[in-house]
Amino acid sequence: MKKTLAAVVDQGSTEFELRTLNVMDPGQGEVQIKFVASGLCHSDFHMIDGVKDGKPPILAGRKPIVVGHEGAGIVESVGPGVTRVKPGDHVVCSFMPACGACRYCATGRTSLCDWGAHSMDGTFPDGEFRYHDDDGRAYGSIAMLGTFSRYATVMQQSVVKIDDWLPLESAVLVGCGVPTGWGTATSAGSVRVGDTVVVYGIGGIGINAVQGAAYAGAKYLVVVDPVELKRKIALEFGATHAFATPEEAAEKVNELTWGQGADQALVTVGVVHERVIQDAFDIVGKGGTVVVTGLGAPEELTIHVSGAVLTKYEKTIKGSMFGTLNPHYDIVKLLRLYDAGKLKLDELRTKTYRLEDVNQGYQDMIDGKIIRGVILHDH
Repeated sequence: MKKTLAAVVDQGSTEFELRTLNVMDPGQGEVQIKFVASGLCHSDFHMIDGVKDGKPPILAGRKPIVVGHEGAGIVESVGPGVTRVKPGDHVVCSFMPACGACRYCATGRTSLCDWGAHSMDGTFPDGEFRYHDDDGRAYGSIAMLGTFSRYATVMQQSVVKIDDWLPLESAVLVGCGVPTGWGTATSAGSVRVGDTVVVYGIGGIGINAVQGAAYAGAKYLVVVDPVELKRKIALEFGATHAFATPEEAAEKVNELTWGQGADQALVTVGVVHERVIQDAFDIVGKGGTVVVTGLGAPEELTIHVSGAVLTKYEKTIKGSMFGTLNPHYDIVKLLRLYDAGKLKLDELRTKTYRLEDVNQGYQDMIDGKIIRGVILHDH
């Protein structure tokens, strides 16, 4: 058992709190990781957003819980039965485990693995927890990871071995944001050469939807975001046009496509609401696809569109988890693209933080000052 400093969310938390916890040694099929870097993803902030205003968080799970679901580090030790990695291996954690045996894994839909159902409660499939305080109180670990901690014990199904020459402070981003955005375009959206694509929201996922759509050969790639910094960076990452409002984007897409509309609209905003869905649905043309990757408040019905238009124009609205990718294959593939200079990761890291500054990092994200922040545990 090891001591570790971790960022947690407890009942009534309005910000992340630092606590010293005990991490259990790895059991059957488990791996203990010493994290080097952890990514600041908006999804973790969903555990507390709105609480100050008396609203329920968008992600409501068991508390207390160790947050953080993007992590890269070095394998410290392994438990019995571990075959995928060994001590000393460099790894990236996937927030979506892949058991390989459930109905969805067995049919090639690993982004829907049944074990993912445990993620938000932070429980492991055995119903137990891997973090405890000195009083014996159990702490969950979001996505069965809890990467906002120096050490974590996780399942080997959540761990992907990577090439040890890759910088972990950049590789960490392929645990969630990069594949989710990239796959939103290339897999869920099926962007093809010559397509016209619109991306709503240029955060950690949206900027990688831009990278994916550009790599897939989009002819026109239009982004919508009210933050000037994000529009500027999107143009550097492959967007052809950038607008502050959906109305401006719709006018331009109508002009570019001679009234035919976009082929794909990718919704990657931080909080999904009814208006952005309507904008995305309206901007795609006949046979167009709307991919919803961002999250909205679970108690709100955010998709209201004309059923007649949906049918007559054969439009599609679909959700996407983890970019509809396979973590154990696509994380390695994306890092090999990065190694070949085909994928930008270093440029995504706007700023690095200490774990003690995690709340400031999220404030910078909310204020639109960064695209992606990274916690370095040896800052």
